Amino acid sequence: MLARKSIIPEEFSLPALVSRVPRKPVFRDRVNKARFIAKSGACNLAHKNIREQGRFLQDVFTTLVDLKWRFTLVIFTMTFLCSWLLFAMGWWLVAFAHGDLDPNRQPGVEQCVTYVKSFTSAFLFSIEVQVTIGFGGRMITEQCPTAITVLILQNIAGLIINAIMLGCIFMKTAQSHRRAETLIFSRQACIALRNNRLCFMIRVGDLRKSMIIGAVVRLQVVRKTVTPEGEVIPIHQIDVQTESAVTSNSIFLLAPLVICHVIDKDSPLYDLSAMELQCSDLEVIVILEGVVETTGITTQARTSYVTEEIQWGHRFVPIVTEEEGIYSVDYSKFGNTVKVATPRCSARELDEKPSILIQTLQKSELSHQNSLRKRNSMRRNNSMRKANSMRRNNSALAIPKVQFLAPEGALNMSVT
Repeated sequence: MLARKSIIPEEFSLPALVSRVPRKPVFRDRVNKARFIAKSGACNLAHKNIREQGRFLQDVFTTLVDLKWRFTLVIFTMTFLCSWLLFAMGWWLVAFAHGDLDPNRQPGVEQCVTYVKSFTSAFLFSIEVQVTIGFGGRMITEQCPTAITVLILQNIAGLIINAIMLGCIFMKTAQSHRRAETLIFSRQACIALRNNRLCFMIRVGDLRKSMIIGAVVRLQVVRKTVTPEGEVIPIHQIDVQTESAVTSNSIFLLAPLVICHVIDKDSPLYDLSAMELQCSDLEVIVILEGVVETTGITTQARTSYVTEEIQWGHRFVPIVTEEEGIYSVDYSKFGNTVKVATPRCSARELDEKPSILIQTLQKSELSHQNSLRKRNSMRRNNSMRKANSMRRNNSALAIPKVQFLAPEGALNMSVT
């Protein structure tokens, strides 16, 4: 028995109507992802299960420089104490072998080291030799070639220890990340139109007057990706091109600059709209490198921006002004942004539909004209208020006219 056909045509059935209804994209809730680089520039990475710990001892100097200050000072103190104790034992053995410690020795026999009669005196003599104090009481004689050999070895060992320890402390005090403390980044990043293109913008600045020579800014997008073969790359680093890198190899960081990345077809942000950006888990890493002018040491400053720190439709306010023949920078407005007309679509859709850009430009032009009108009206009102206040002040300061009236008796006398 054949199935009975429905009275309603198939094209007007519920499944057919639902299939023709345009579906809005469903965005998943963004999972809070640990950032790869902290805002301070520290790497959020822990090294675990390192089996070959001996590799760190093969580069002792770098290991000492990377240690914290408390460990460095402990190693610095213990190194000198151990060397003094070691050579004190050597001087005590020299005196013991020569018989200088024997209380019944003959009075005519000269000692190897004068006034070394115990381990305490040997320890004091070791300190005097290594730090070249020389109080004048204890000294070696010509009787023991062994003592001369120990003296030479202790001087050489003392010079080596001084060179290593002082070099380590100097490198710790002159580390490159100390200079990076005065290289600042804006707390927020912006995406807005610049030269009719969507651009990702950040602001960098240097608080010191000394220059960063050959400063270079690099941008990287870090996110989790899956290859067509199914391989999961948890930290996929994608280089992002900036305008400064295209035109030249470095930037002149004399005043705060806005670093701009044009979101084109080669950009990893090309397919992201404003809504999709908030739901993505990408992280933009900014790296500023350069040579310190005063020390010649290469320094590097880092920061990152997650999606919550990227403001769509904002741009940075200008902070450089000319005052009395010099340029002034107002760092209180370093991270301030202002909202501007920006399409909420992706850069791909903006390239495919130029009408969106035209409508946005018209809106921005209207808003600009309205802002100019408001400014002009405010200026007129202020000027009128100033003029009225000046008129009131002038009227209050005007000298009143005084009329002198003659008495009636004087008037009658003049008449008669």
